[in-house]
Amino acid sequence: MLLFRTRVANRAVALLLLLFAPAHSVHAAHAQAAPAVALAQTYREGVDVAAYWVSEKLDGVYARWDGDVFVSRTGNRFNAPAWFFAGFPALPLDGELWMGRGTFDKLSGVVRRRAPDHAAWREVRFMVFDLPSHAADFNGRLQRLKEIFATLDSPYIGLVEQRRVASHDALMALLDEVVARGGEGLMLRRAGSIHRPGRSADLLKLKRFDDAEATVVGHLPGKGKYAGMLGALLLEMPAVAVSASAPASRTSSAAIRRRSVPRSPTSTTATPAPACRASPASCAFATSVRKV
Repeated sequence: MLLFRTRVANRAVALLLLLFAPAHSVHAAHAQAAPAVALAQTYREGVDVAAYWVSEKLDGVYARWDGDVFVSRTGNRFNAPAWFFAGFPALPLDGELWMGRGTFDKLSGVVRRRAPDHAAWREVRFMVFDLPSHAADFNGRLQRLKEIFATLDSPYIGLVEQRRVASHDALMALLDEVVARGGEGLMLRRAGSIHRPGRSADLLKLKRFDDAEATVVGHLPGKGKYAGMLGALLLEMPAVAVSASAPASRTSSAAIRRRSVPRSPTSTTATPAPACRASPASCAFATSVRKV
């Protein structure tokens, strides 16, 4: 086992708070079955880009509109005001709750509250990118979404723009354009693919920086001034278990920073930071490592 004492980005902290939201936050008491979500692989040069639709990767919070409520990846309910989703279609939609580029920290605070902040929710939009219950391929699902949106009259829902790109070079030029405007990256959806849960090459992500995913398998108590609070999370990653220290309170999250590992989207491997060379899977979290 490797123990990671780390500093993580505000975004990572906000995601963890969504997972470990207290009673006044996301409705854990209203948890339901987690939605069957399509997950992205990482784009590598050599992919037939012309076979995909391309959109901006929004820096928001994933939500499944089930026709009645918004549900997180883990099945917890987001308590949006009723006026926010008035007039939304009564069928499942996949999208991002979004407030604009560079607003993820603010957004995560808004959507995890049990008692909704009505003024803050007026800045949120539900940006839809898929129609998971439709049996057609993505070409057909996108066409159906356009038909649905032509009948909607709500300022709080939008359809994510999808475009076709002819080549890797054109894709990278688009990535540069999106990043220059403050965007996070790009998503590629295979035009001829049906919606299928799990990770596959039907859905690809392209960013200027690598990130990593982990499963939270436990937590450790805080020490010293953080006694009685959350001290660290035990994360399970491919071939390694790690402990990533988390802020003991929301007010301390501003002091937390993450080390990201730059990479070239044309390469197949990232250049790991010295502290995490022994375990590339953990590079997104590690700043210091010691064996226990």
